[in-house]
Amino acid sequence: MVDPNAVPLRIINSVAPIRICDNGGWTDTWFAEYGKIFNIAVYPYVEVQIEVYPREAAGDRVILHAENFGQKYAVFPRQERHKWIHHPLLEACIDYMDVPENLAVQISIFSEAPAGCSTGTSAAVTVALIAALDLLTPTRLSPVEVAYTAHTIETKLLGQQSGIQDQLCSAYGGVNFIEMFQYPYAAVSPILVGNSIWWELERRLALIFLGKSHSSSAVHETVIKGLRDSGPSDPKLEALRQTAVKSRNAIYAGDFAGLGQAMCENTEGQRNLHDTLVSADAQKVIEIAREHGALGWKVNGAGGDGGSITLLCGPRMSEKRAMLRAIEEANPLYQNIPTYLSRMGLRVWQREPDNGH
Repeated sequence: MVDPNAVPLRIINSVAPIRICDNGGWTDTWFAEYGKIFNIAVYPYVEVQIEVYPREAAGDRVILHAENFGQKYAVFPRQERHKWIHHPLLEACIDYMDVPENLAVQISIFSEAPAGCSTGTSAAVTVALIAALDLLTPTRLSPVEVAYTAHTIETKLLGQQSGIQDQLCSAYGGVNFIEMFQYPYAAVSPILVGNSIWWELERRLALIFLGKSHSSSAVHETVIKGLRDSGPSDPKLEALRQTAVKSRNAIYAGDFAGLGQAMCENTEGQRNLHDTLVSADAQKVIEIAREHGALGWKVNGAGGDGGSITLLCGPRMSEKRAMLRAIEEANPLYQNIPTYLSRMGLRVWQREPDNGH
Protein backbone atom coordinates (compact mmCIF):
# COMPACT_ATOMS: atom_id res chain seq x y z
CA MET A 1 0.00 0.00 0.00
CA VAL A 2 0.97 3.67 -0.23
CA ASP A 3 3.04 5.25 2.54
CA PRO A 4 0.46 7.33 4.49
CA ASN A 5 2.97 10.21 4.72
CA ALA A 6 3.64 10.27 0.97
CA VAL A 7 2.42 13.23 -1.06
CA PRO A 8 1.33 12.48 -4.63
CA LEU A 9 3.35 14.04 -7.43
CA ARG A 10 0.10 14.84 -9.24
CA ILE A 11 -3.53 13.84 -9.34
CA ILE A 12 -5.24 12.84 -12.59
CA ASN A 13 -9.03 13.09 -12.94
CA SER A 14 -11.25 11.74 -15.68
CA VAL A 15 -15.03 11.62 -16.17
CA ALA A 16 -17.19 10.14 -18.93
CA PRO A 17 -20.99 10.04 -19.40
CA ILE A 18 -23.16 6.96 -19.72
CA ARG A 19 -25.58 6.26 -22.60
CA ILE A 20 -29.36 5.92 -22.85
CA CYS A 21 -31.95 5.55 -25.63
CA ASP A 22 -29.73 3.63 -28.03
CA ASN A 23 -32.09 3.37 -30.98
CA GLY A 24 -30.50 1.21 -33.67
CA GLY A 25 -28.60 -0.87 -31.15
CA TRP A 26 -27.61 -4.38 -32.33
CA THR A 27 -26.58 -2.82 -35.68
CA ASP A 28 -23.22 -1.57 -34.33
CA THR A 29 -21.89 -5.11 -34.11
CA TRP A 30 -19.57 -7.38 -36.10
CA PHE A 31 -22.42 -9.56 -37.33
CA ALA A 32 -24.45 -6.53 -38.55
CA GLU A 33 -21.35 -5.31 -40.46
CA TYR A 34 -22.85 -1.83 -40.91
CA GLY A 35 -25.31 0.14 -38.86
CA LYS A 36 -27.03 3.35 -37.82
CA ILE A 37 -27.38 4.24 -34.16
CA PHE A 38 -28.90 7.14 -32.26
CA ASN A 39 -28.01 7.63 -28.62
CA ILE A 40 -27.96 10.21 -25.84
CA ALA A 41 -25.09 10.79 -23.40
CA VAL A 42 -26.18 11.63 -19.86
CA TYR A 43 -24.96 12.19 -16.34
CA PRO A 44 -24.49 10.58 -13.84
CA TYR A 45 -21.03 10.07 -15.25
CA VAL A 46 -18.34 7.69 -14.11
CA GLU A 47 -15.31 9.08 -12.30
CA VAL A 48 -11.69 7.95 -12.29
CA GLN A 49 -8.97 9.48 -10.14
CA ILE A 50 -5.31 8.47 -10.18
CA GLU A 51 -2.90 9.55 -7.45
CA VAL A 52 0.62 9.37 -8.84
CA TYR A 53 3.57 8.70 -6.50
CA PRO A 54 7.29 7.98 -6.84
CA ARG A 55 7.78 4.21 -7.06
CA GLU A 56 9.48 4.05 -3.65
CA ALA A 57 6.40 5.54 -1.92
CA ALA A 58 4.37 2.34 -2.28
CA GLY A 59 4.95 -1.35 -1.71
CA ASP A 60 2.74 -2.20 -4.67
CA ARG A 61 3.07 -0.36 -7.97
CA VAL A 62 -0.66 -0.30 -8.84
CA ILE A 63 -3.50 -0.15 -6.31
CA LEU A 64 -7.08 -0.33 -7.63
CA HIS A 65 -9.96 0.98 -5.53
CA ALA A 66 -13.31 -0.13 -7.02
CA GLU A 67 -15.46 2.02 -4.76
CA ASN A 68 -18.84 0.66 -5.85
CA PHE A 69 -17.77 -2.83 -4.84
CA GLY A 70 -15.91 -1.84 -1.68
CA GLN A 71 -12.72 -3.45 -2.99
CA LYS A 72 -9.16 -2.14 -2.80
CA TYR A 73 -6.32 -4.38 -3.95
CA ALA A 74 -2.97 -4.55 -5.73
CA VAL A 75 -2.93 -5.22 -9.47
CA PHE A 76 0.18 -7.04 -10.62
CA PRO A 77 1.49 -7.08 -14.19
CA ARG A 78 -0.05 -9.78 -16.35
CA GLN A 79 3.19 -11.71 -16.67
CA GLU A 80 3.21 -12.15 -12.87
CA ARG A 81 -0.21 -13.89 -12.77
CA HIS A 82 -2.19 -16.35 -14.84
CA LYS A 83 -5.38 -14.34 -15.28
CA TRP A 84 -7.25 -11.19 -14.36
CA ILE A 85 -8.70 -11.65 -10.90
CA HIS A 86 -11.49 -9.42 -9.58
CA HIS A 87 -12.42 -6.97 -12.34
CA PRO A 88 -11.03 -8.28 -15.64
CA LEU A 89 -12.03 -5.23 -17.71
CA LEU A 90 -10.33 -2.77 -15.36
CA GLU A 91 -7.26 -4.95 -14.93
CA ALA A 92 -6.99 -5.47 -18.69
CA CYS A 93 -7.01 -1.69 -19.21
CA ILE A 94 -4.21 -1.28 -16.68
CA ASP A 95 -2.17 -3.99 -18.41
CA TYR A 96 -2.79 -2.53 -21.88
CA MET A 97 -1.84 1.02 -20.91
CA ASP A 98 1.31 -0.15 -19.04
CA VAL A 99 1.95 2.06 -15.98
CA PRO A 100 5.57 3.37 -16.09
CA GLU A 101 7.86 1.35 -13.81
CA ASN A 102 9.24 4.43 -12.05
CA LEU A 103 5.79 5.38 -10.74
CA ALA A 104 3.28 4.00 -8.27
CA VAL A 105 -0.40 4.80 -8.69
CA GLN A 106 -3.58 4.48 -6.71
CA ILE A 107 -6.61 4.33 -9.01
CA SER A 108 -10.09 5.07 -7.66
CA ILE A 109 -13.18 4.36 -9.78
CA PHE A 110 -16.78 5.28 -8.96
CA SER A 111 -20.12 5.32 -10.76
CA GLU A 112 -23.48 6.54 -9.47
CA ALA A 113 -25.26 4.38 -12.06
CA PRO A 114 -25.93 0.87 -10.75
CA ALA A 115 -23.78 -1.93 -12.11
CA GLY A 116 -25.48 -3.82 -14.93
CA CYS A 117 -27.82 -0.94 -15.72
CA SER A 118 -27.56 -1.47 -19.51
CA THR A 119 -26.48 2.14 -19.99
CA GLY A 120 -22.96 1.51 -21.28
CA THR A 121 -21.48 2.02 -17.82
CA SER A 122 -18.64 -0.47 -18.34
CA ALA A 123 -17.71 1.30 -21.59
CA ALA A 124 -17.77 4.68 -19.83
CA VAL A 125 -15.53 3.32 -17.07
CA THR A 126 -13.12 1.92 -19.64
CA VAL A 127 -13.02 5.17 -21.62
CA ALA A 128 -12.40 7.25 -18.50
CA LEU A 129 -9.75 4.85 -17.17
CA ILE A 130 -7.81 4.64 -20.44
CA ALA A 131 -7.82 8.44 -20.81
CA ALA A 132 -6.56 8.89 -17.24
CA LEU A 133 -3.81 6.28 -17.66
CA ASP A 134 -2.86 7.91 -20.95
CA LEU A 135 -1.74 11.01 -19.02
CA LEU A 136 1.05 8.89 -17.54
CA THR A 137 2.63 8.68 -21.01
CA PRO A 138 4.35 11.40 -23.08
CA THR A 139 1.84 11.05 -25.95
CA ARG A 140 -1.90 11.72 -26.00
CA LEU A 141 -4.78 9.74 -27.43
CA SER A 142 -7.65 11.64 -29.01
CA PRO A 143 -11.17 10.88 -27.73
CA VAL A 144 -11.93 8.66 -30.74
CA GLU A 145 -8.65 6.78 -30.19
CA VAL A 146 -9.59 6.28 -26.54
CA ALA A 147 -12.98 4.90 -27.64
CA TYR A 148 -11.46 2.41 -30.07
CA THR A 149 -8.80 1.38 -27.55
CA ALA A 150 -11.59 0.64 -25.06
CA HIS A 151 -13.43 -1.40 -27.67
CA THR A 152 -10.27 -3.33 -28.58
CA ILE A 153 -9.63 -4.25 -24.95
CA GLU A 154 -13.17 -5.51 -24.45
CA THR A 155 -13.41 -7.51 -27.67
CA LYS A 156 -9.86 -8.70 -28.39
CA LEU A 157 -8.22 -8.97 -24.98
CA LEU A 158 -11.30 -10.24 -23.15
CA GLY A 159 -13.11 -11.84 -26.08
CA GLN A 160 -16.45 -10.26 -25.18
CA GLN A 161 -19.33 -9.27 -27.44
CA SER A 162 -19.43 -5.49 -27.82
CA GLY A 163 -20.76 -3.02 -30.32
CA ILE A 164 -19.03 0.31 -30.85
CA GLN A 165 -21.68 2.83 -29.84
CA ASP A 166 -21.18 2.87 -26.06
CA GLN A 167 -17.50 3.80 -26.19
CA LEU A 168 -18.10 6.47 -28.86
CA CYS A 169 -20.98 8.00 -26.91
CA SER A 170 -18.87 8.27 -23.76
CA ALA A 171 -16.01 9.82 -25.72
CA TYR A 172 -18.12 12.37 -27.60
CA GLY A 173 -21.05 13.13 -25.26
CA GLY A 174 -24.16 14.92 -26.45
CA VAL A 175 -26.87 13.51 -28.70
CA ASN A 176 -25.35 11.48 -31.54
CA PHE A 177 -26.12 9.85 -34.83
CA ILE A 178 -23.50 7.19 -35.48
CA GLU A 179 -23.12 5.60 -38.89
CA MET A 180 -20.97 2.49 -38.88
CA PHE A 181 -19.94 2.02 -42.50
CA GLN A 182 -17.84 -1.13 -41.89
CA TYR A 183 -17.43 -2.67 -38.46
CA PRO A 184 -15.86 -1.28 -36.35
CA TYR A 185 -15.27 1.96 -38.25
CA ALA A 186 -17.86 4.69 -37.92
CA ALA A 187 -18.59 8.37 -38.35
CA VAL A 188 -20.08 10.23 -35.38
CA SER A 189 -22.36 13.18 -36.14
CA PRO A 190 -23.30 15.25 -33.07
CA ILE A 191 -26.92 16.42 -33.29
CA LEU A 192 -26.81 20.12 -32.46
CA VAL A 193 -30.11 21.75 -31.51
CA GLY A 194 -31.20 24.94 -29.80
CA ASN A 195 -31.50 25.23 -26.03
CA SER A 196 -35.29 25.02 -26.03
CA ILE A 197 -35.22 21.55 -27.63
CA TRP A 198 -32.27 20.45 -25.50
CA TRP A 199 -33.90 21.57 -22.25
CA GLU A 200 -37.28 20.09 -23.16
CA LEU A 201 -35.70 16.76 -24.10
CA GLU A 202 -33.84 16.69 -20.80
CA ARG A 203 -37.04 17.47 -18.87
CA ARG A 204 -39.06 14.75 -20.59
CA LEU A 205 -36.60 11.87 -20.27
CA ALA A 206 -36.63 9.40 -17.39
CA LEU A 207 -34.32 6.47 -16.71
CA ILE A 208 -35.78 3.56 -14.74
CA PHE A 209 -33.51 0.87 -13.30
CA LEU A 210 -35.44 -2.41 -13.16
CA GLY A 211 -33.89 -3.52 -9.90
CA LYS A 212 -31.32 -6.08 -10.95
CA SER A 213 -28.20 -6.19 -13.06
CA HIS A 214 -28.57 -6.97 -16.72
CA SER A 215 -27.44 -10.47 -17.63
CA SER A 216 -26.11 -11.29 -21.10
CA SER A 217 -27.72 -14.68 -21.15
CA ALA A 218 -27.72 -17.50 -23.65
CA VAL A 219 -30.65 -15.71 -25.30
CA HIS A 220 -28.22 -13.12 -26.66
CA GLU A 221 -26.04 -15.83 -28.15
CA THR A 222 -29.14 -17.30 -29.79
CA VAL A 223 -30.03 -13.90 -31.29
CA ILE A 224 -26.47 -13.36 -32.51
CA LYS A 225 -26.38 -16.77 -34.15
CA GLY A 226 -29.63 -16.06 -35.99
CA LEU A 227 -28.51 -12.64 -37.19
CA ARG A 228 -25.11 -13.97 -38.23
CA ASP A 229 -26.72 -16.69 -40.29
CA SER A 230 -29.18 -14.33 -42.02
CA GLY A 231 -26.56 -11.67 -42.77
CA PRO A 232 -26.40 -7.88 -42.45
CA SER A 233 -29.38 -7.28 -44.74
CA ASP A 234 -31.76 -9.11 -42.41
CA PRO A 235 -35.04 -7.10 -42.33
CA LYS A 236 -34.97 -7.14 -38.52
CA LEU A 237 -31.64 -5.31 -38.53
CA GLU A 238 -32.79 -2.88 -41.20
CA ALA A 239 -35.87 -2.00 -39.13
CA LEU A 240 -33.59 -1.18 -36.20
CA ARG A 241 -31.33 0.97 -38.40
CA GLN A 242 -34.34 3.00 -39.49
CA THR A 243 -35.30 3.85 -35.92
CA ALA A 244 -31.98 5.68 -35.60
CA VAL A 245 -32.71 7.73 -38.73
CA LYS A 246 -36.21 8.55 -37.48
CA SER A 247 -34.82 9.58 -34.08
CA ARG A 248 -32.26 11.91 -35.65
CA ASN A 249 -34.88 13.56 -37.83
CA ALA A 250 -37.30 13.96 -34.94
CA ILE A 251 -34.72 15.65 -32.70
CA TYR A 252 -33.76 18.15 -35.39
CA ALA A 253 -37.44 18.98 -35.85
CA GLY A 254 -38.18 19.15 -32.12
CA ASP A 255 -40.77 16.43 -32.76
CA PHE A 256 -41.05 14.60 -29.44
CA ALA A 257 -43.97 12.47 -30.60
CA GLY A 258 -41.83 11.32 -33.52
CA LEU A 259 -38.93 10.50 -31.21
CA GLY A 260 -41.24 8.58 -28.91
CA GLN A 261 -42.60 6.58 -31.83
CA ALA A 262 -39.06 5.68 -32.93
CA MET A 263 -38.27 4.51 -29.39
CA CYS A 264 -41.36 2.30 -29.33
CA GLU A 265 -40.53 0.89 -32.77
CA ASN A 266 -37.02 0.05 -31.60
CA THR A 267 -38.32 -1.75 -28.52
CA GLU A 268 -40.68 -3.76 -30.71
CA GLY A 269 -37.72 -4.44 -33.00
CA GLN A 270 -35.87 -5.89 -30.01
CA ARG A 271 -38.90 -8.02 -29.17
CA ASN A 272 -38.91 -9.29 -32.77
CA LEU A 273 -35.33 -10.50 -32.33
CA HIS A 274 -36.43 -12.55 -29.32
CA ASP A 275 -39.48 -12.04 -27.12
CA THR A 276 -37.44 -12.26 -23.90
CA LEU A 277 -35.38 -9.19 -24.84
CA VAL A 278 -38.29 -7.13 -23.48
CA SER A 279 -38.59 -8.58 -19.99
CA ALA A 280 -41.70 -8.82 -17.85
CA ASP A 281 -40.35 -6.01 -15.64
CA ALA A 282 -39.76 -3.78 -18.66
CA GLN A 283 -43.24 -4.52 -19.97
CA LYS A 284 -44.74 -3.63 -16.59
CA VAL A 285 -43.00 -0.25 -16.63
CA ILE A 286 -44.10 0.30 -20.24
CA GLU A 287 -47.76 -0.25 -19.27
CA ILE A 288 -47.51 2.24 -16.40
CA ALA A 289 -45.80 4.77 -18.67
CA ARG A 290 -48.50 4.34 -21.32
CA GLU A 291 -51.23 4.94 -18.70
CA HIS A 292 -49.54 8.23 -17.79
CA GLY A 293 -49.28 9.57 -21.31
CA ALA A 294 -45.66 8.74 -22.07
CA LEU A 295 -44.75 9.16 -25.73
CA GLY A 296 -42.08 6.50 -25.95
CA TRP A 297 -40.05 3.79 -24.23
CA LYS A 298 -36.77 2.12 -25.10
CA VAL A 299 -35.35 -0.93 -23.37
CA ASN A 300 -31.73 0.13 -22.98
CA GLY A 301 -28.89 -1.85 -24.47
CA ALA A 302 -29.49 -5.22 -26.07
CA GLY A 303 -32.42 -5.98 -23.77
CA GLY A 304 -33.14 -9.04 -21.70
CA ASP A 305 -33.46 -9.69 -17.99
CA GLY A 306 -32.70 -6.77 -15.65
CA GLY A 307 -31.12 -3.53 -16.83
CA SER A 308 -33.10 -0.35 -17.43
CA ILE A 309 -35.57 1.42 -19.67
CA THR A 310 -35.64 5.00 -21.00
CA LEU A 311 -39.01 6.77 -21.00
CA LEU A 312 -39.99 9.88 -22.95
CA CYS A 313 -42.80 11.69 -21.19
CA GLY A 314 -45.52 13.99 -22.44
CA PRO A 315 -45.63 17.76 -21.87
CA ARG A 316 -47.11 17.82 -18.33
CA MET A 317 -44.54 17.84 -15.54
CA SER A 318 -47.14 16.71 -12.98
CA GLU A 319 -47.97 13.65 -15.09
CA LYS A 320 -44.29 12.69 -15.27
CA ARG A 321 -44.01 12.86 -11.48
CA ALA A 322 -47.20 10.83 -11.07
CA MET A 323 -45.78 8.24 -13.47
CA LEU A 324 -42.53 7.96 -11.53
CA ARG A 325 -44.42 7.51 -8.26
CA ALA A 326 -46.58 4.79 -9.82
CA ILE A 327 -43.52 2.97 -11.15
CA GLU A 328 -41.71 2.98 -7.82
CA GLU A 329 -44.90 1.93 -5.99
CA ALA A 330 -45.39 -0.98 -8.42
CA ASN A 331 -42.14 -2.61 -7.30
CA PRO A 332 -39.81 -1.42 -4.52
CA LEU A 333 -36.85 -2.54 -6.63
CA TYR A 334 -37.67 -0.17 -9.49
CA GLN A 335 -35.61 3.00 -9.23
CA ASN A 336 -35.78 6.35 -11.00
CA ILE A 337 -32.22 7.47 -11.76
CA PRO A 338 -32.10 11.26 -12.23
CA THR A 339 -30.27 12.13 -15.45
CA TYR A 340 -29.01 15.28 -17.14
CA LEU A 341 -27.96 15.56 -20.75
CA SER A 342 -24.20 15.68 -21.11
CA ARG A 343 -23.10 18.33 -23.61
CA MET A 344 -19.52 17.13 -23.19
CA GLY A 345 -18.08 13.67 -23.46
CA LEU A 346 -14.79 12.48 -22.02
CA ARG A 347 -12.96 15.01 -19.85
CA VAL A 348 -9.51 14.42 -18.40
CA TRP A 349 -7.21 16.78 -16.50
CA GLN A 350 -4.44 16.77 -13.92
CA ARG A 351 -3.11 19.01 -11.20
CA GLU A 352 -0.41 19.16 -8.59
CA PRO A 353 -1.78 18.52 -5.10
CA ASP A 354 -2.33 21.41 -2.72
CA ASN A 355 -1.48 21.17 0.97
CA GLY A 356 -4.62 19.14 1.60
CA HIS A 357 -3.62 16.88 -1.31
